[in-house]
Order: sequence, then C-alpha cells, then structure tokens
Amino acid sequence: MPRVGQLKRAQHGFTLLELLVVMVIIGLLTGIVGPKLFKNIGKSEVKAAKAQIDSLGKALDQYRLDTGHYPTTEQGLNSLVTKPANESKWEGPYLTKAVPADPWGRPYLYKNPGEHGDYDLFSYGKDGQVGGSGDAADIVNW
Repeated sequence: MPRVGQLKRAQHGFTLLELLVVMVIIGLLTGIVGPKLFKNIGKSEVKAAKAQIDSLGKALDQYRLDTGHYPTTEQGLNSLVTKPANESKWEGPYLTKAVPADPWGRPYLYKNPGEHGDYDLFSYGKDGQVGGSGDAADIVNW
C-alpha cells in the first residue's frame, strides 16, 4: 500500500507560472496572426462581389439570348428569376436561387441602357458610396 507522500508526488498539474507562459505565447500568436487574417477578409468580400457580378452577367446574357434584349431597369435583376409580364420568349429562371445581395448586404445596382455598355451592373462596395478605394471601391462589370 502506497504511503501518503507517494500519492501526492504521483499527481501532476501545471504551475501558475507554466499557465502564464502558455497564455503569453497564445497572446503573442493572436497579436501577430489576427491582424493578417482580418486584413484578408475585406479582399475575400471584394472577390465574392466580383464573382457574383460575373455570374449575374452570364445570366443576363442568357436572358438576352432567349428574349433578344436585356431586362429593363424597371424589370431589374428579379427578371432573371421571375418571368416579367409581357415577355413571351422568357425561358428562365436564369438563376437557381434568388438574386443575391452583395457581400455587404445591399442589392446590386442594375441599369439598362448602361452608361458603360449594354447594361451597368455594380455595387458601391463596403462603404456603400460612389467611388472609394481598397475595400470601399466600387465593383463594376465594365
């Protein structure tokens, strides 16, 4: 039968100093890695917006192939999902889901006729304002 002193030696744990050292190391890693990760979040939102605009553009092109014209500004992007009134050649839906919002939760803007092409499809970016740079830059189809 083991003695009382032997039982206490068999139980191991971490000292307060060891726990503090581990917490300092975790804090340093978070301080170094965290800002780099958050910097890339804005880039991924911009890439997602560009990909969505490209996808919507392809759906608009398919709509034009079927009907002979792009949807009007009034019909908007919803005409890719729901048949507009008086559109006999519509063969949609041209999107499998509802028209997505941009990565910042705002609807994409659509104009036909466009100022830069047959149609303009764009998002004002993170700041929701015309112009901007970096993450706040407009994302456009032209």
